[in-house]
Amino acid sequence: MTAIPSFTGDANPYGGGDPYADYRTADFPFTQYANLADRRLGAGVIAANDEFFAQRENLLVPERAEFDPEHFGHKGKIMDGWETRRRRGASGDHPWPTAEDHDWALVRLGAPGVVRGIVVDTAHFRGNYPQAVSVEGTCVPGSPSPEELLGDDVKWTTLVPRSPVGGHAANGFSVAVEQRFTHLRVNQHPDGGIARLRVYGEVVPDPAWLEVLGTFDVVALENGGQVEDASNLFYSPATNTIQPGRSRKMDDGWETRRRRDQGHDWIRYRLAAQSRISALEIDTAYLKGNSAGWASVSVRDGEDGEWREILPRTRLQPDTNHRFVLPAPAAGTHARVDIFPDGGISRLRLFGSLTEDGARRLAARHQELGG
Repeated sequence: MTAIPSFTGDANPYGGGDPYADYRTADFPFTQYANLADRRLGAGVIAANDEFFAQRENLLVPERAEFDPEHFGHKGKIMDGWETRRRRGASGDHPWPTAEDHDWALVRLGAPGVVRGIVVDTAHFRGNYPQAVSVEGTCVPGSPSPEELLGDDVKWTTLVPRSPVGGHAANGFSVAVEQRFTHLRVNQHPDGGIARLRVYGEVVPDPAWLEVLGTFDVVALENGGQVEDASNLFYSPATNTIQPGRSRKMDDGWETRRRRDQGHDWIRYRLAAQSRISALEIDTAYLKGNSAGWASVSVRDGEDGEWREILPRTRLQPDTNHRFVLPAPAAGTHARVDIFPDGGISRLRLFGSLTEDGARRLAARHQELGG
């Protein structure tokens, strides 16, 4: 296994020009998973003990952090992140914070799930980043308040132990805890600023909720669907196609580079569990001159099952939501959309219900992970 790259120490003071020119980052193996702290899924930073210089909500902004060297306010330099005031000791004889002093923020995940990796991004925090960070997780049903989450009866599990981080860097941490989490507590020791937080993992839905729904989108990210692979990710991630809601702009879908051969592009998905699909939607919203020309959809049952076409190659229109009712329900655990020859789609919806076997396996996994 390749070690996760780590960064420590200050970055150089900003010297002008591109502020990202000396930004320290790496390719982390867990970023193939969905961001469970995505605002589009309903994630939020619901509390923080201090946000004197910059608001906690900035942690989950989807775009990368921006830096304006001339932007100051009444409290000081305005940063695009979450930044707390400088901690002080108890007296002039002991002016330094203690080893236990730290600031914290509570994050509600947009979709509960198993966390595979976390990125604590300190972009533009060059000399005012925390010395170390730690992250804990808990699983609490319903919609608990910050006070309830901080109660003595809530058990927190360490996902990232107290670890040094670097300034102006993407600090990545692999997580190997096989549990389902609904909330995180992000700690910075002793104080400072974090620009962005990304929490990569696998959604684990509540089987009781899906059972009540009956018919639902069995490939949706929020219901436990997952992108396994795609032929091309040049312009945008394939995971966009199973995000909630309709696309709101062109880069909120999946778009491939222009092909110069006789091939075609595709995405392969894993469904929430074994399901019977009875209808589907292929949306090309905001893809006007670059939507796919044609598309087909196939399913298979099991990792080694044969692919069966449930929607034959069909002409697509730009910026249009296409709906199809299947002549008979199709059962499977995986799905694939093929587009011809290239271009993109914004969303794929597969409406159906869990089979008895699918519901049983999903319930067993949910219980196994502490849900």
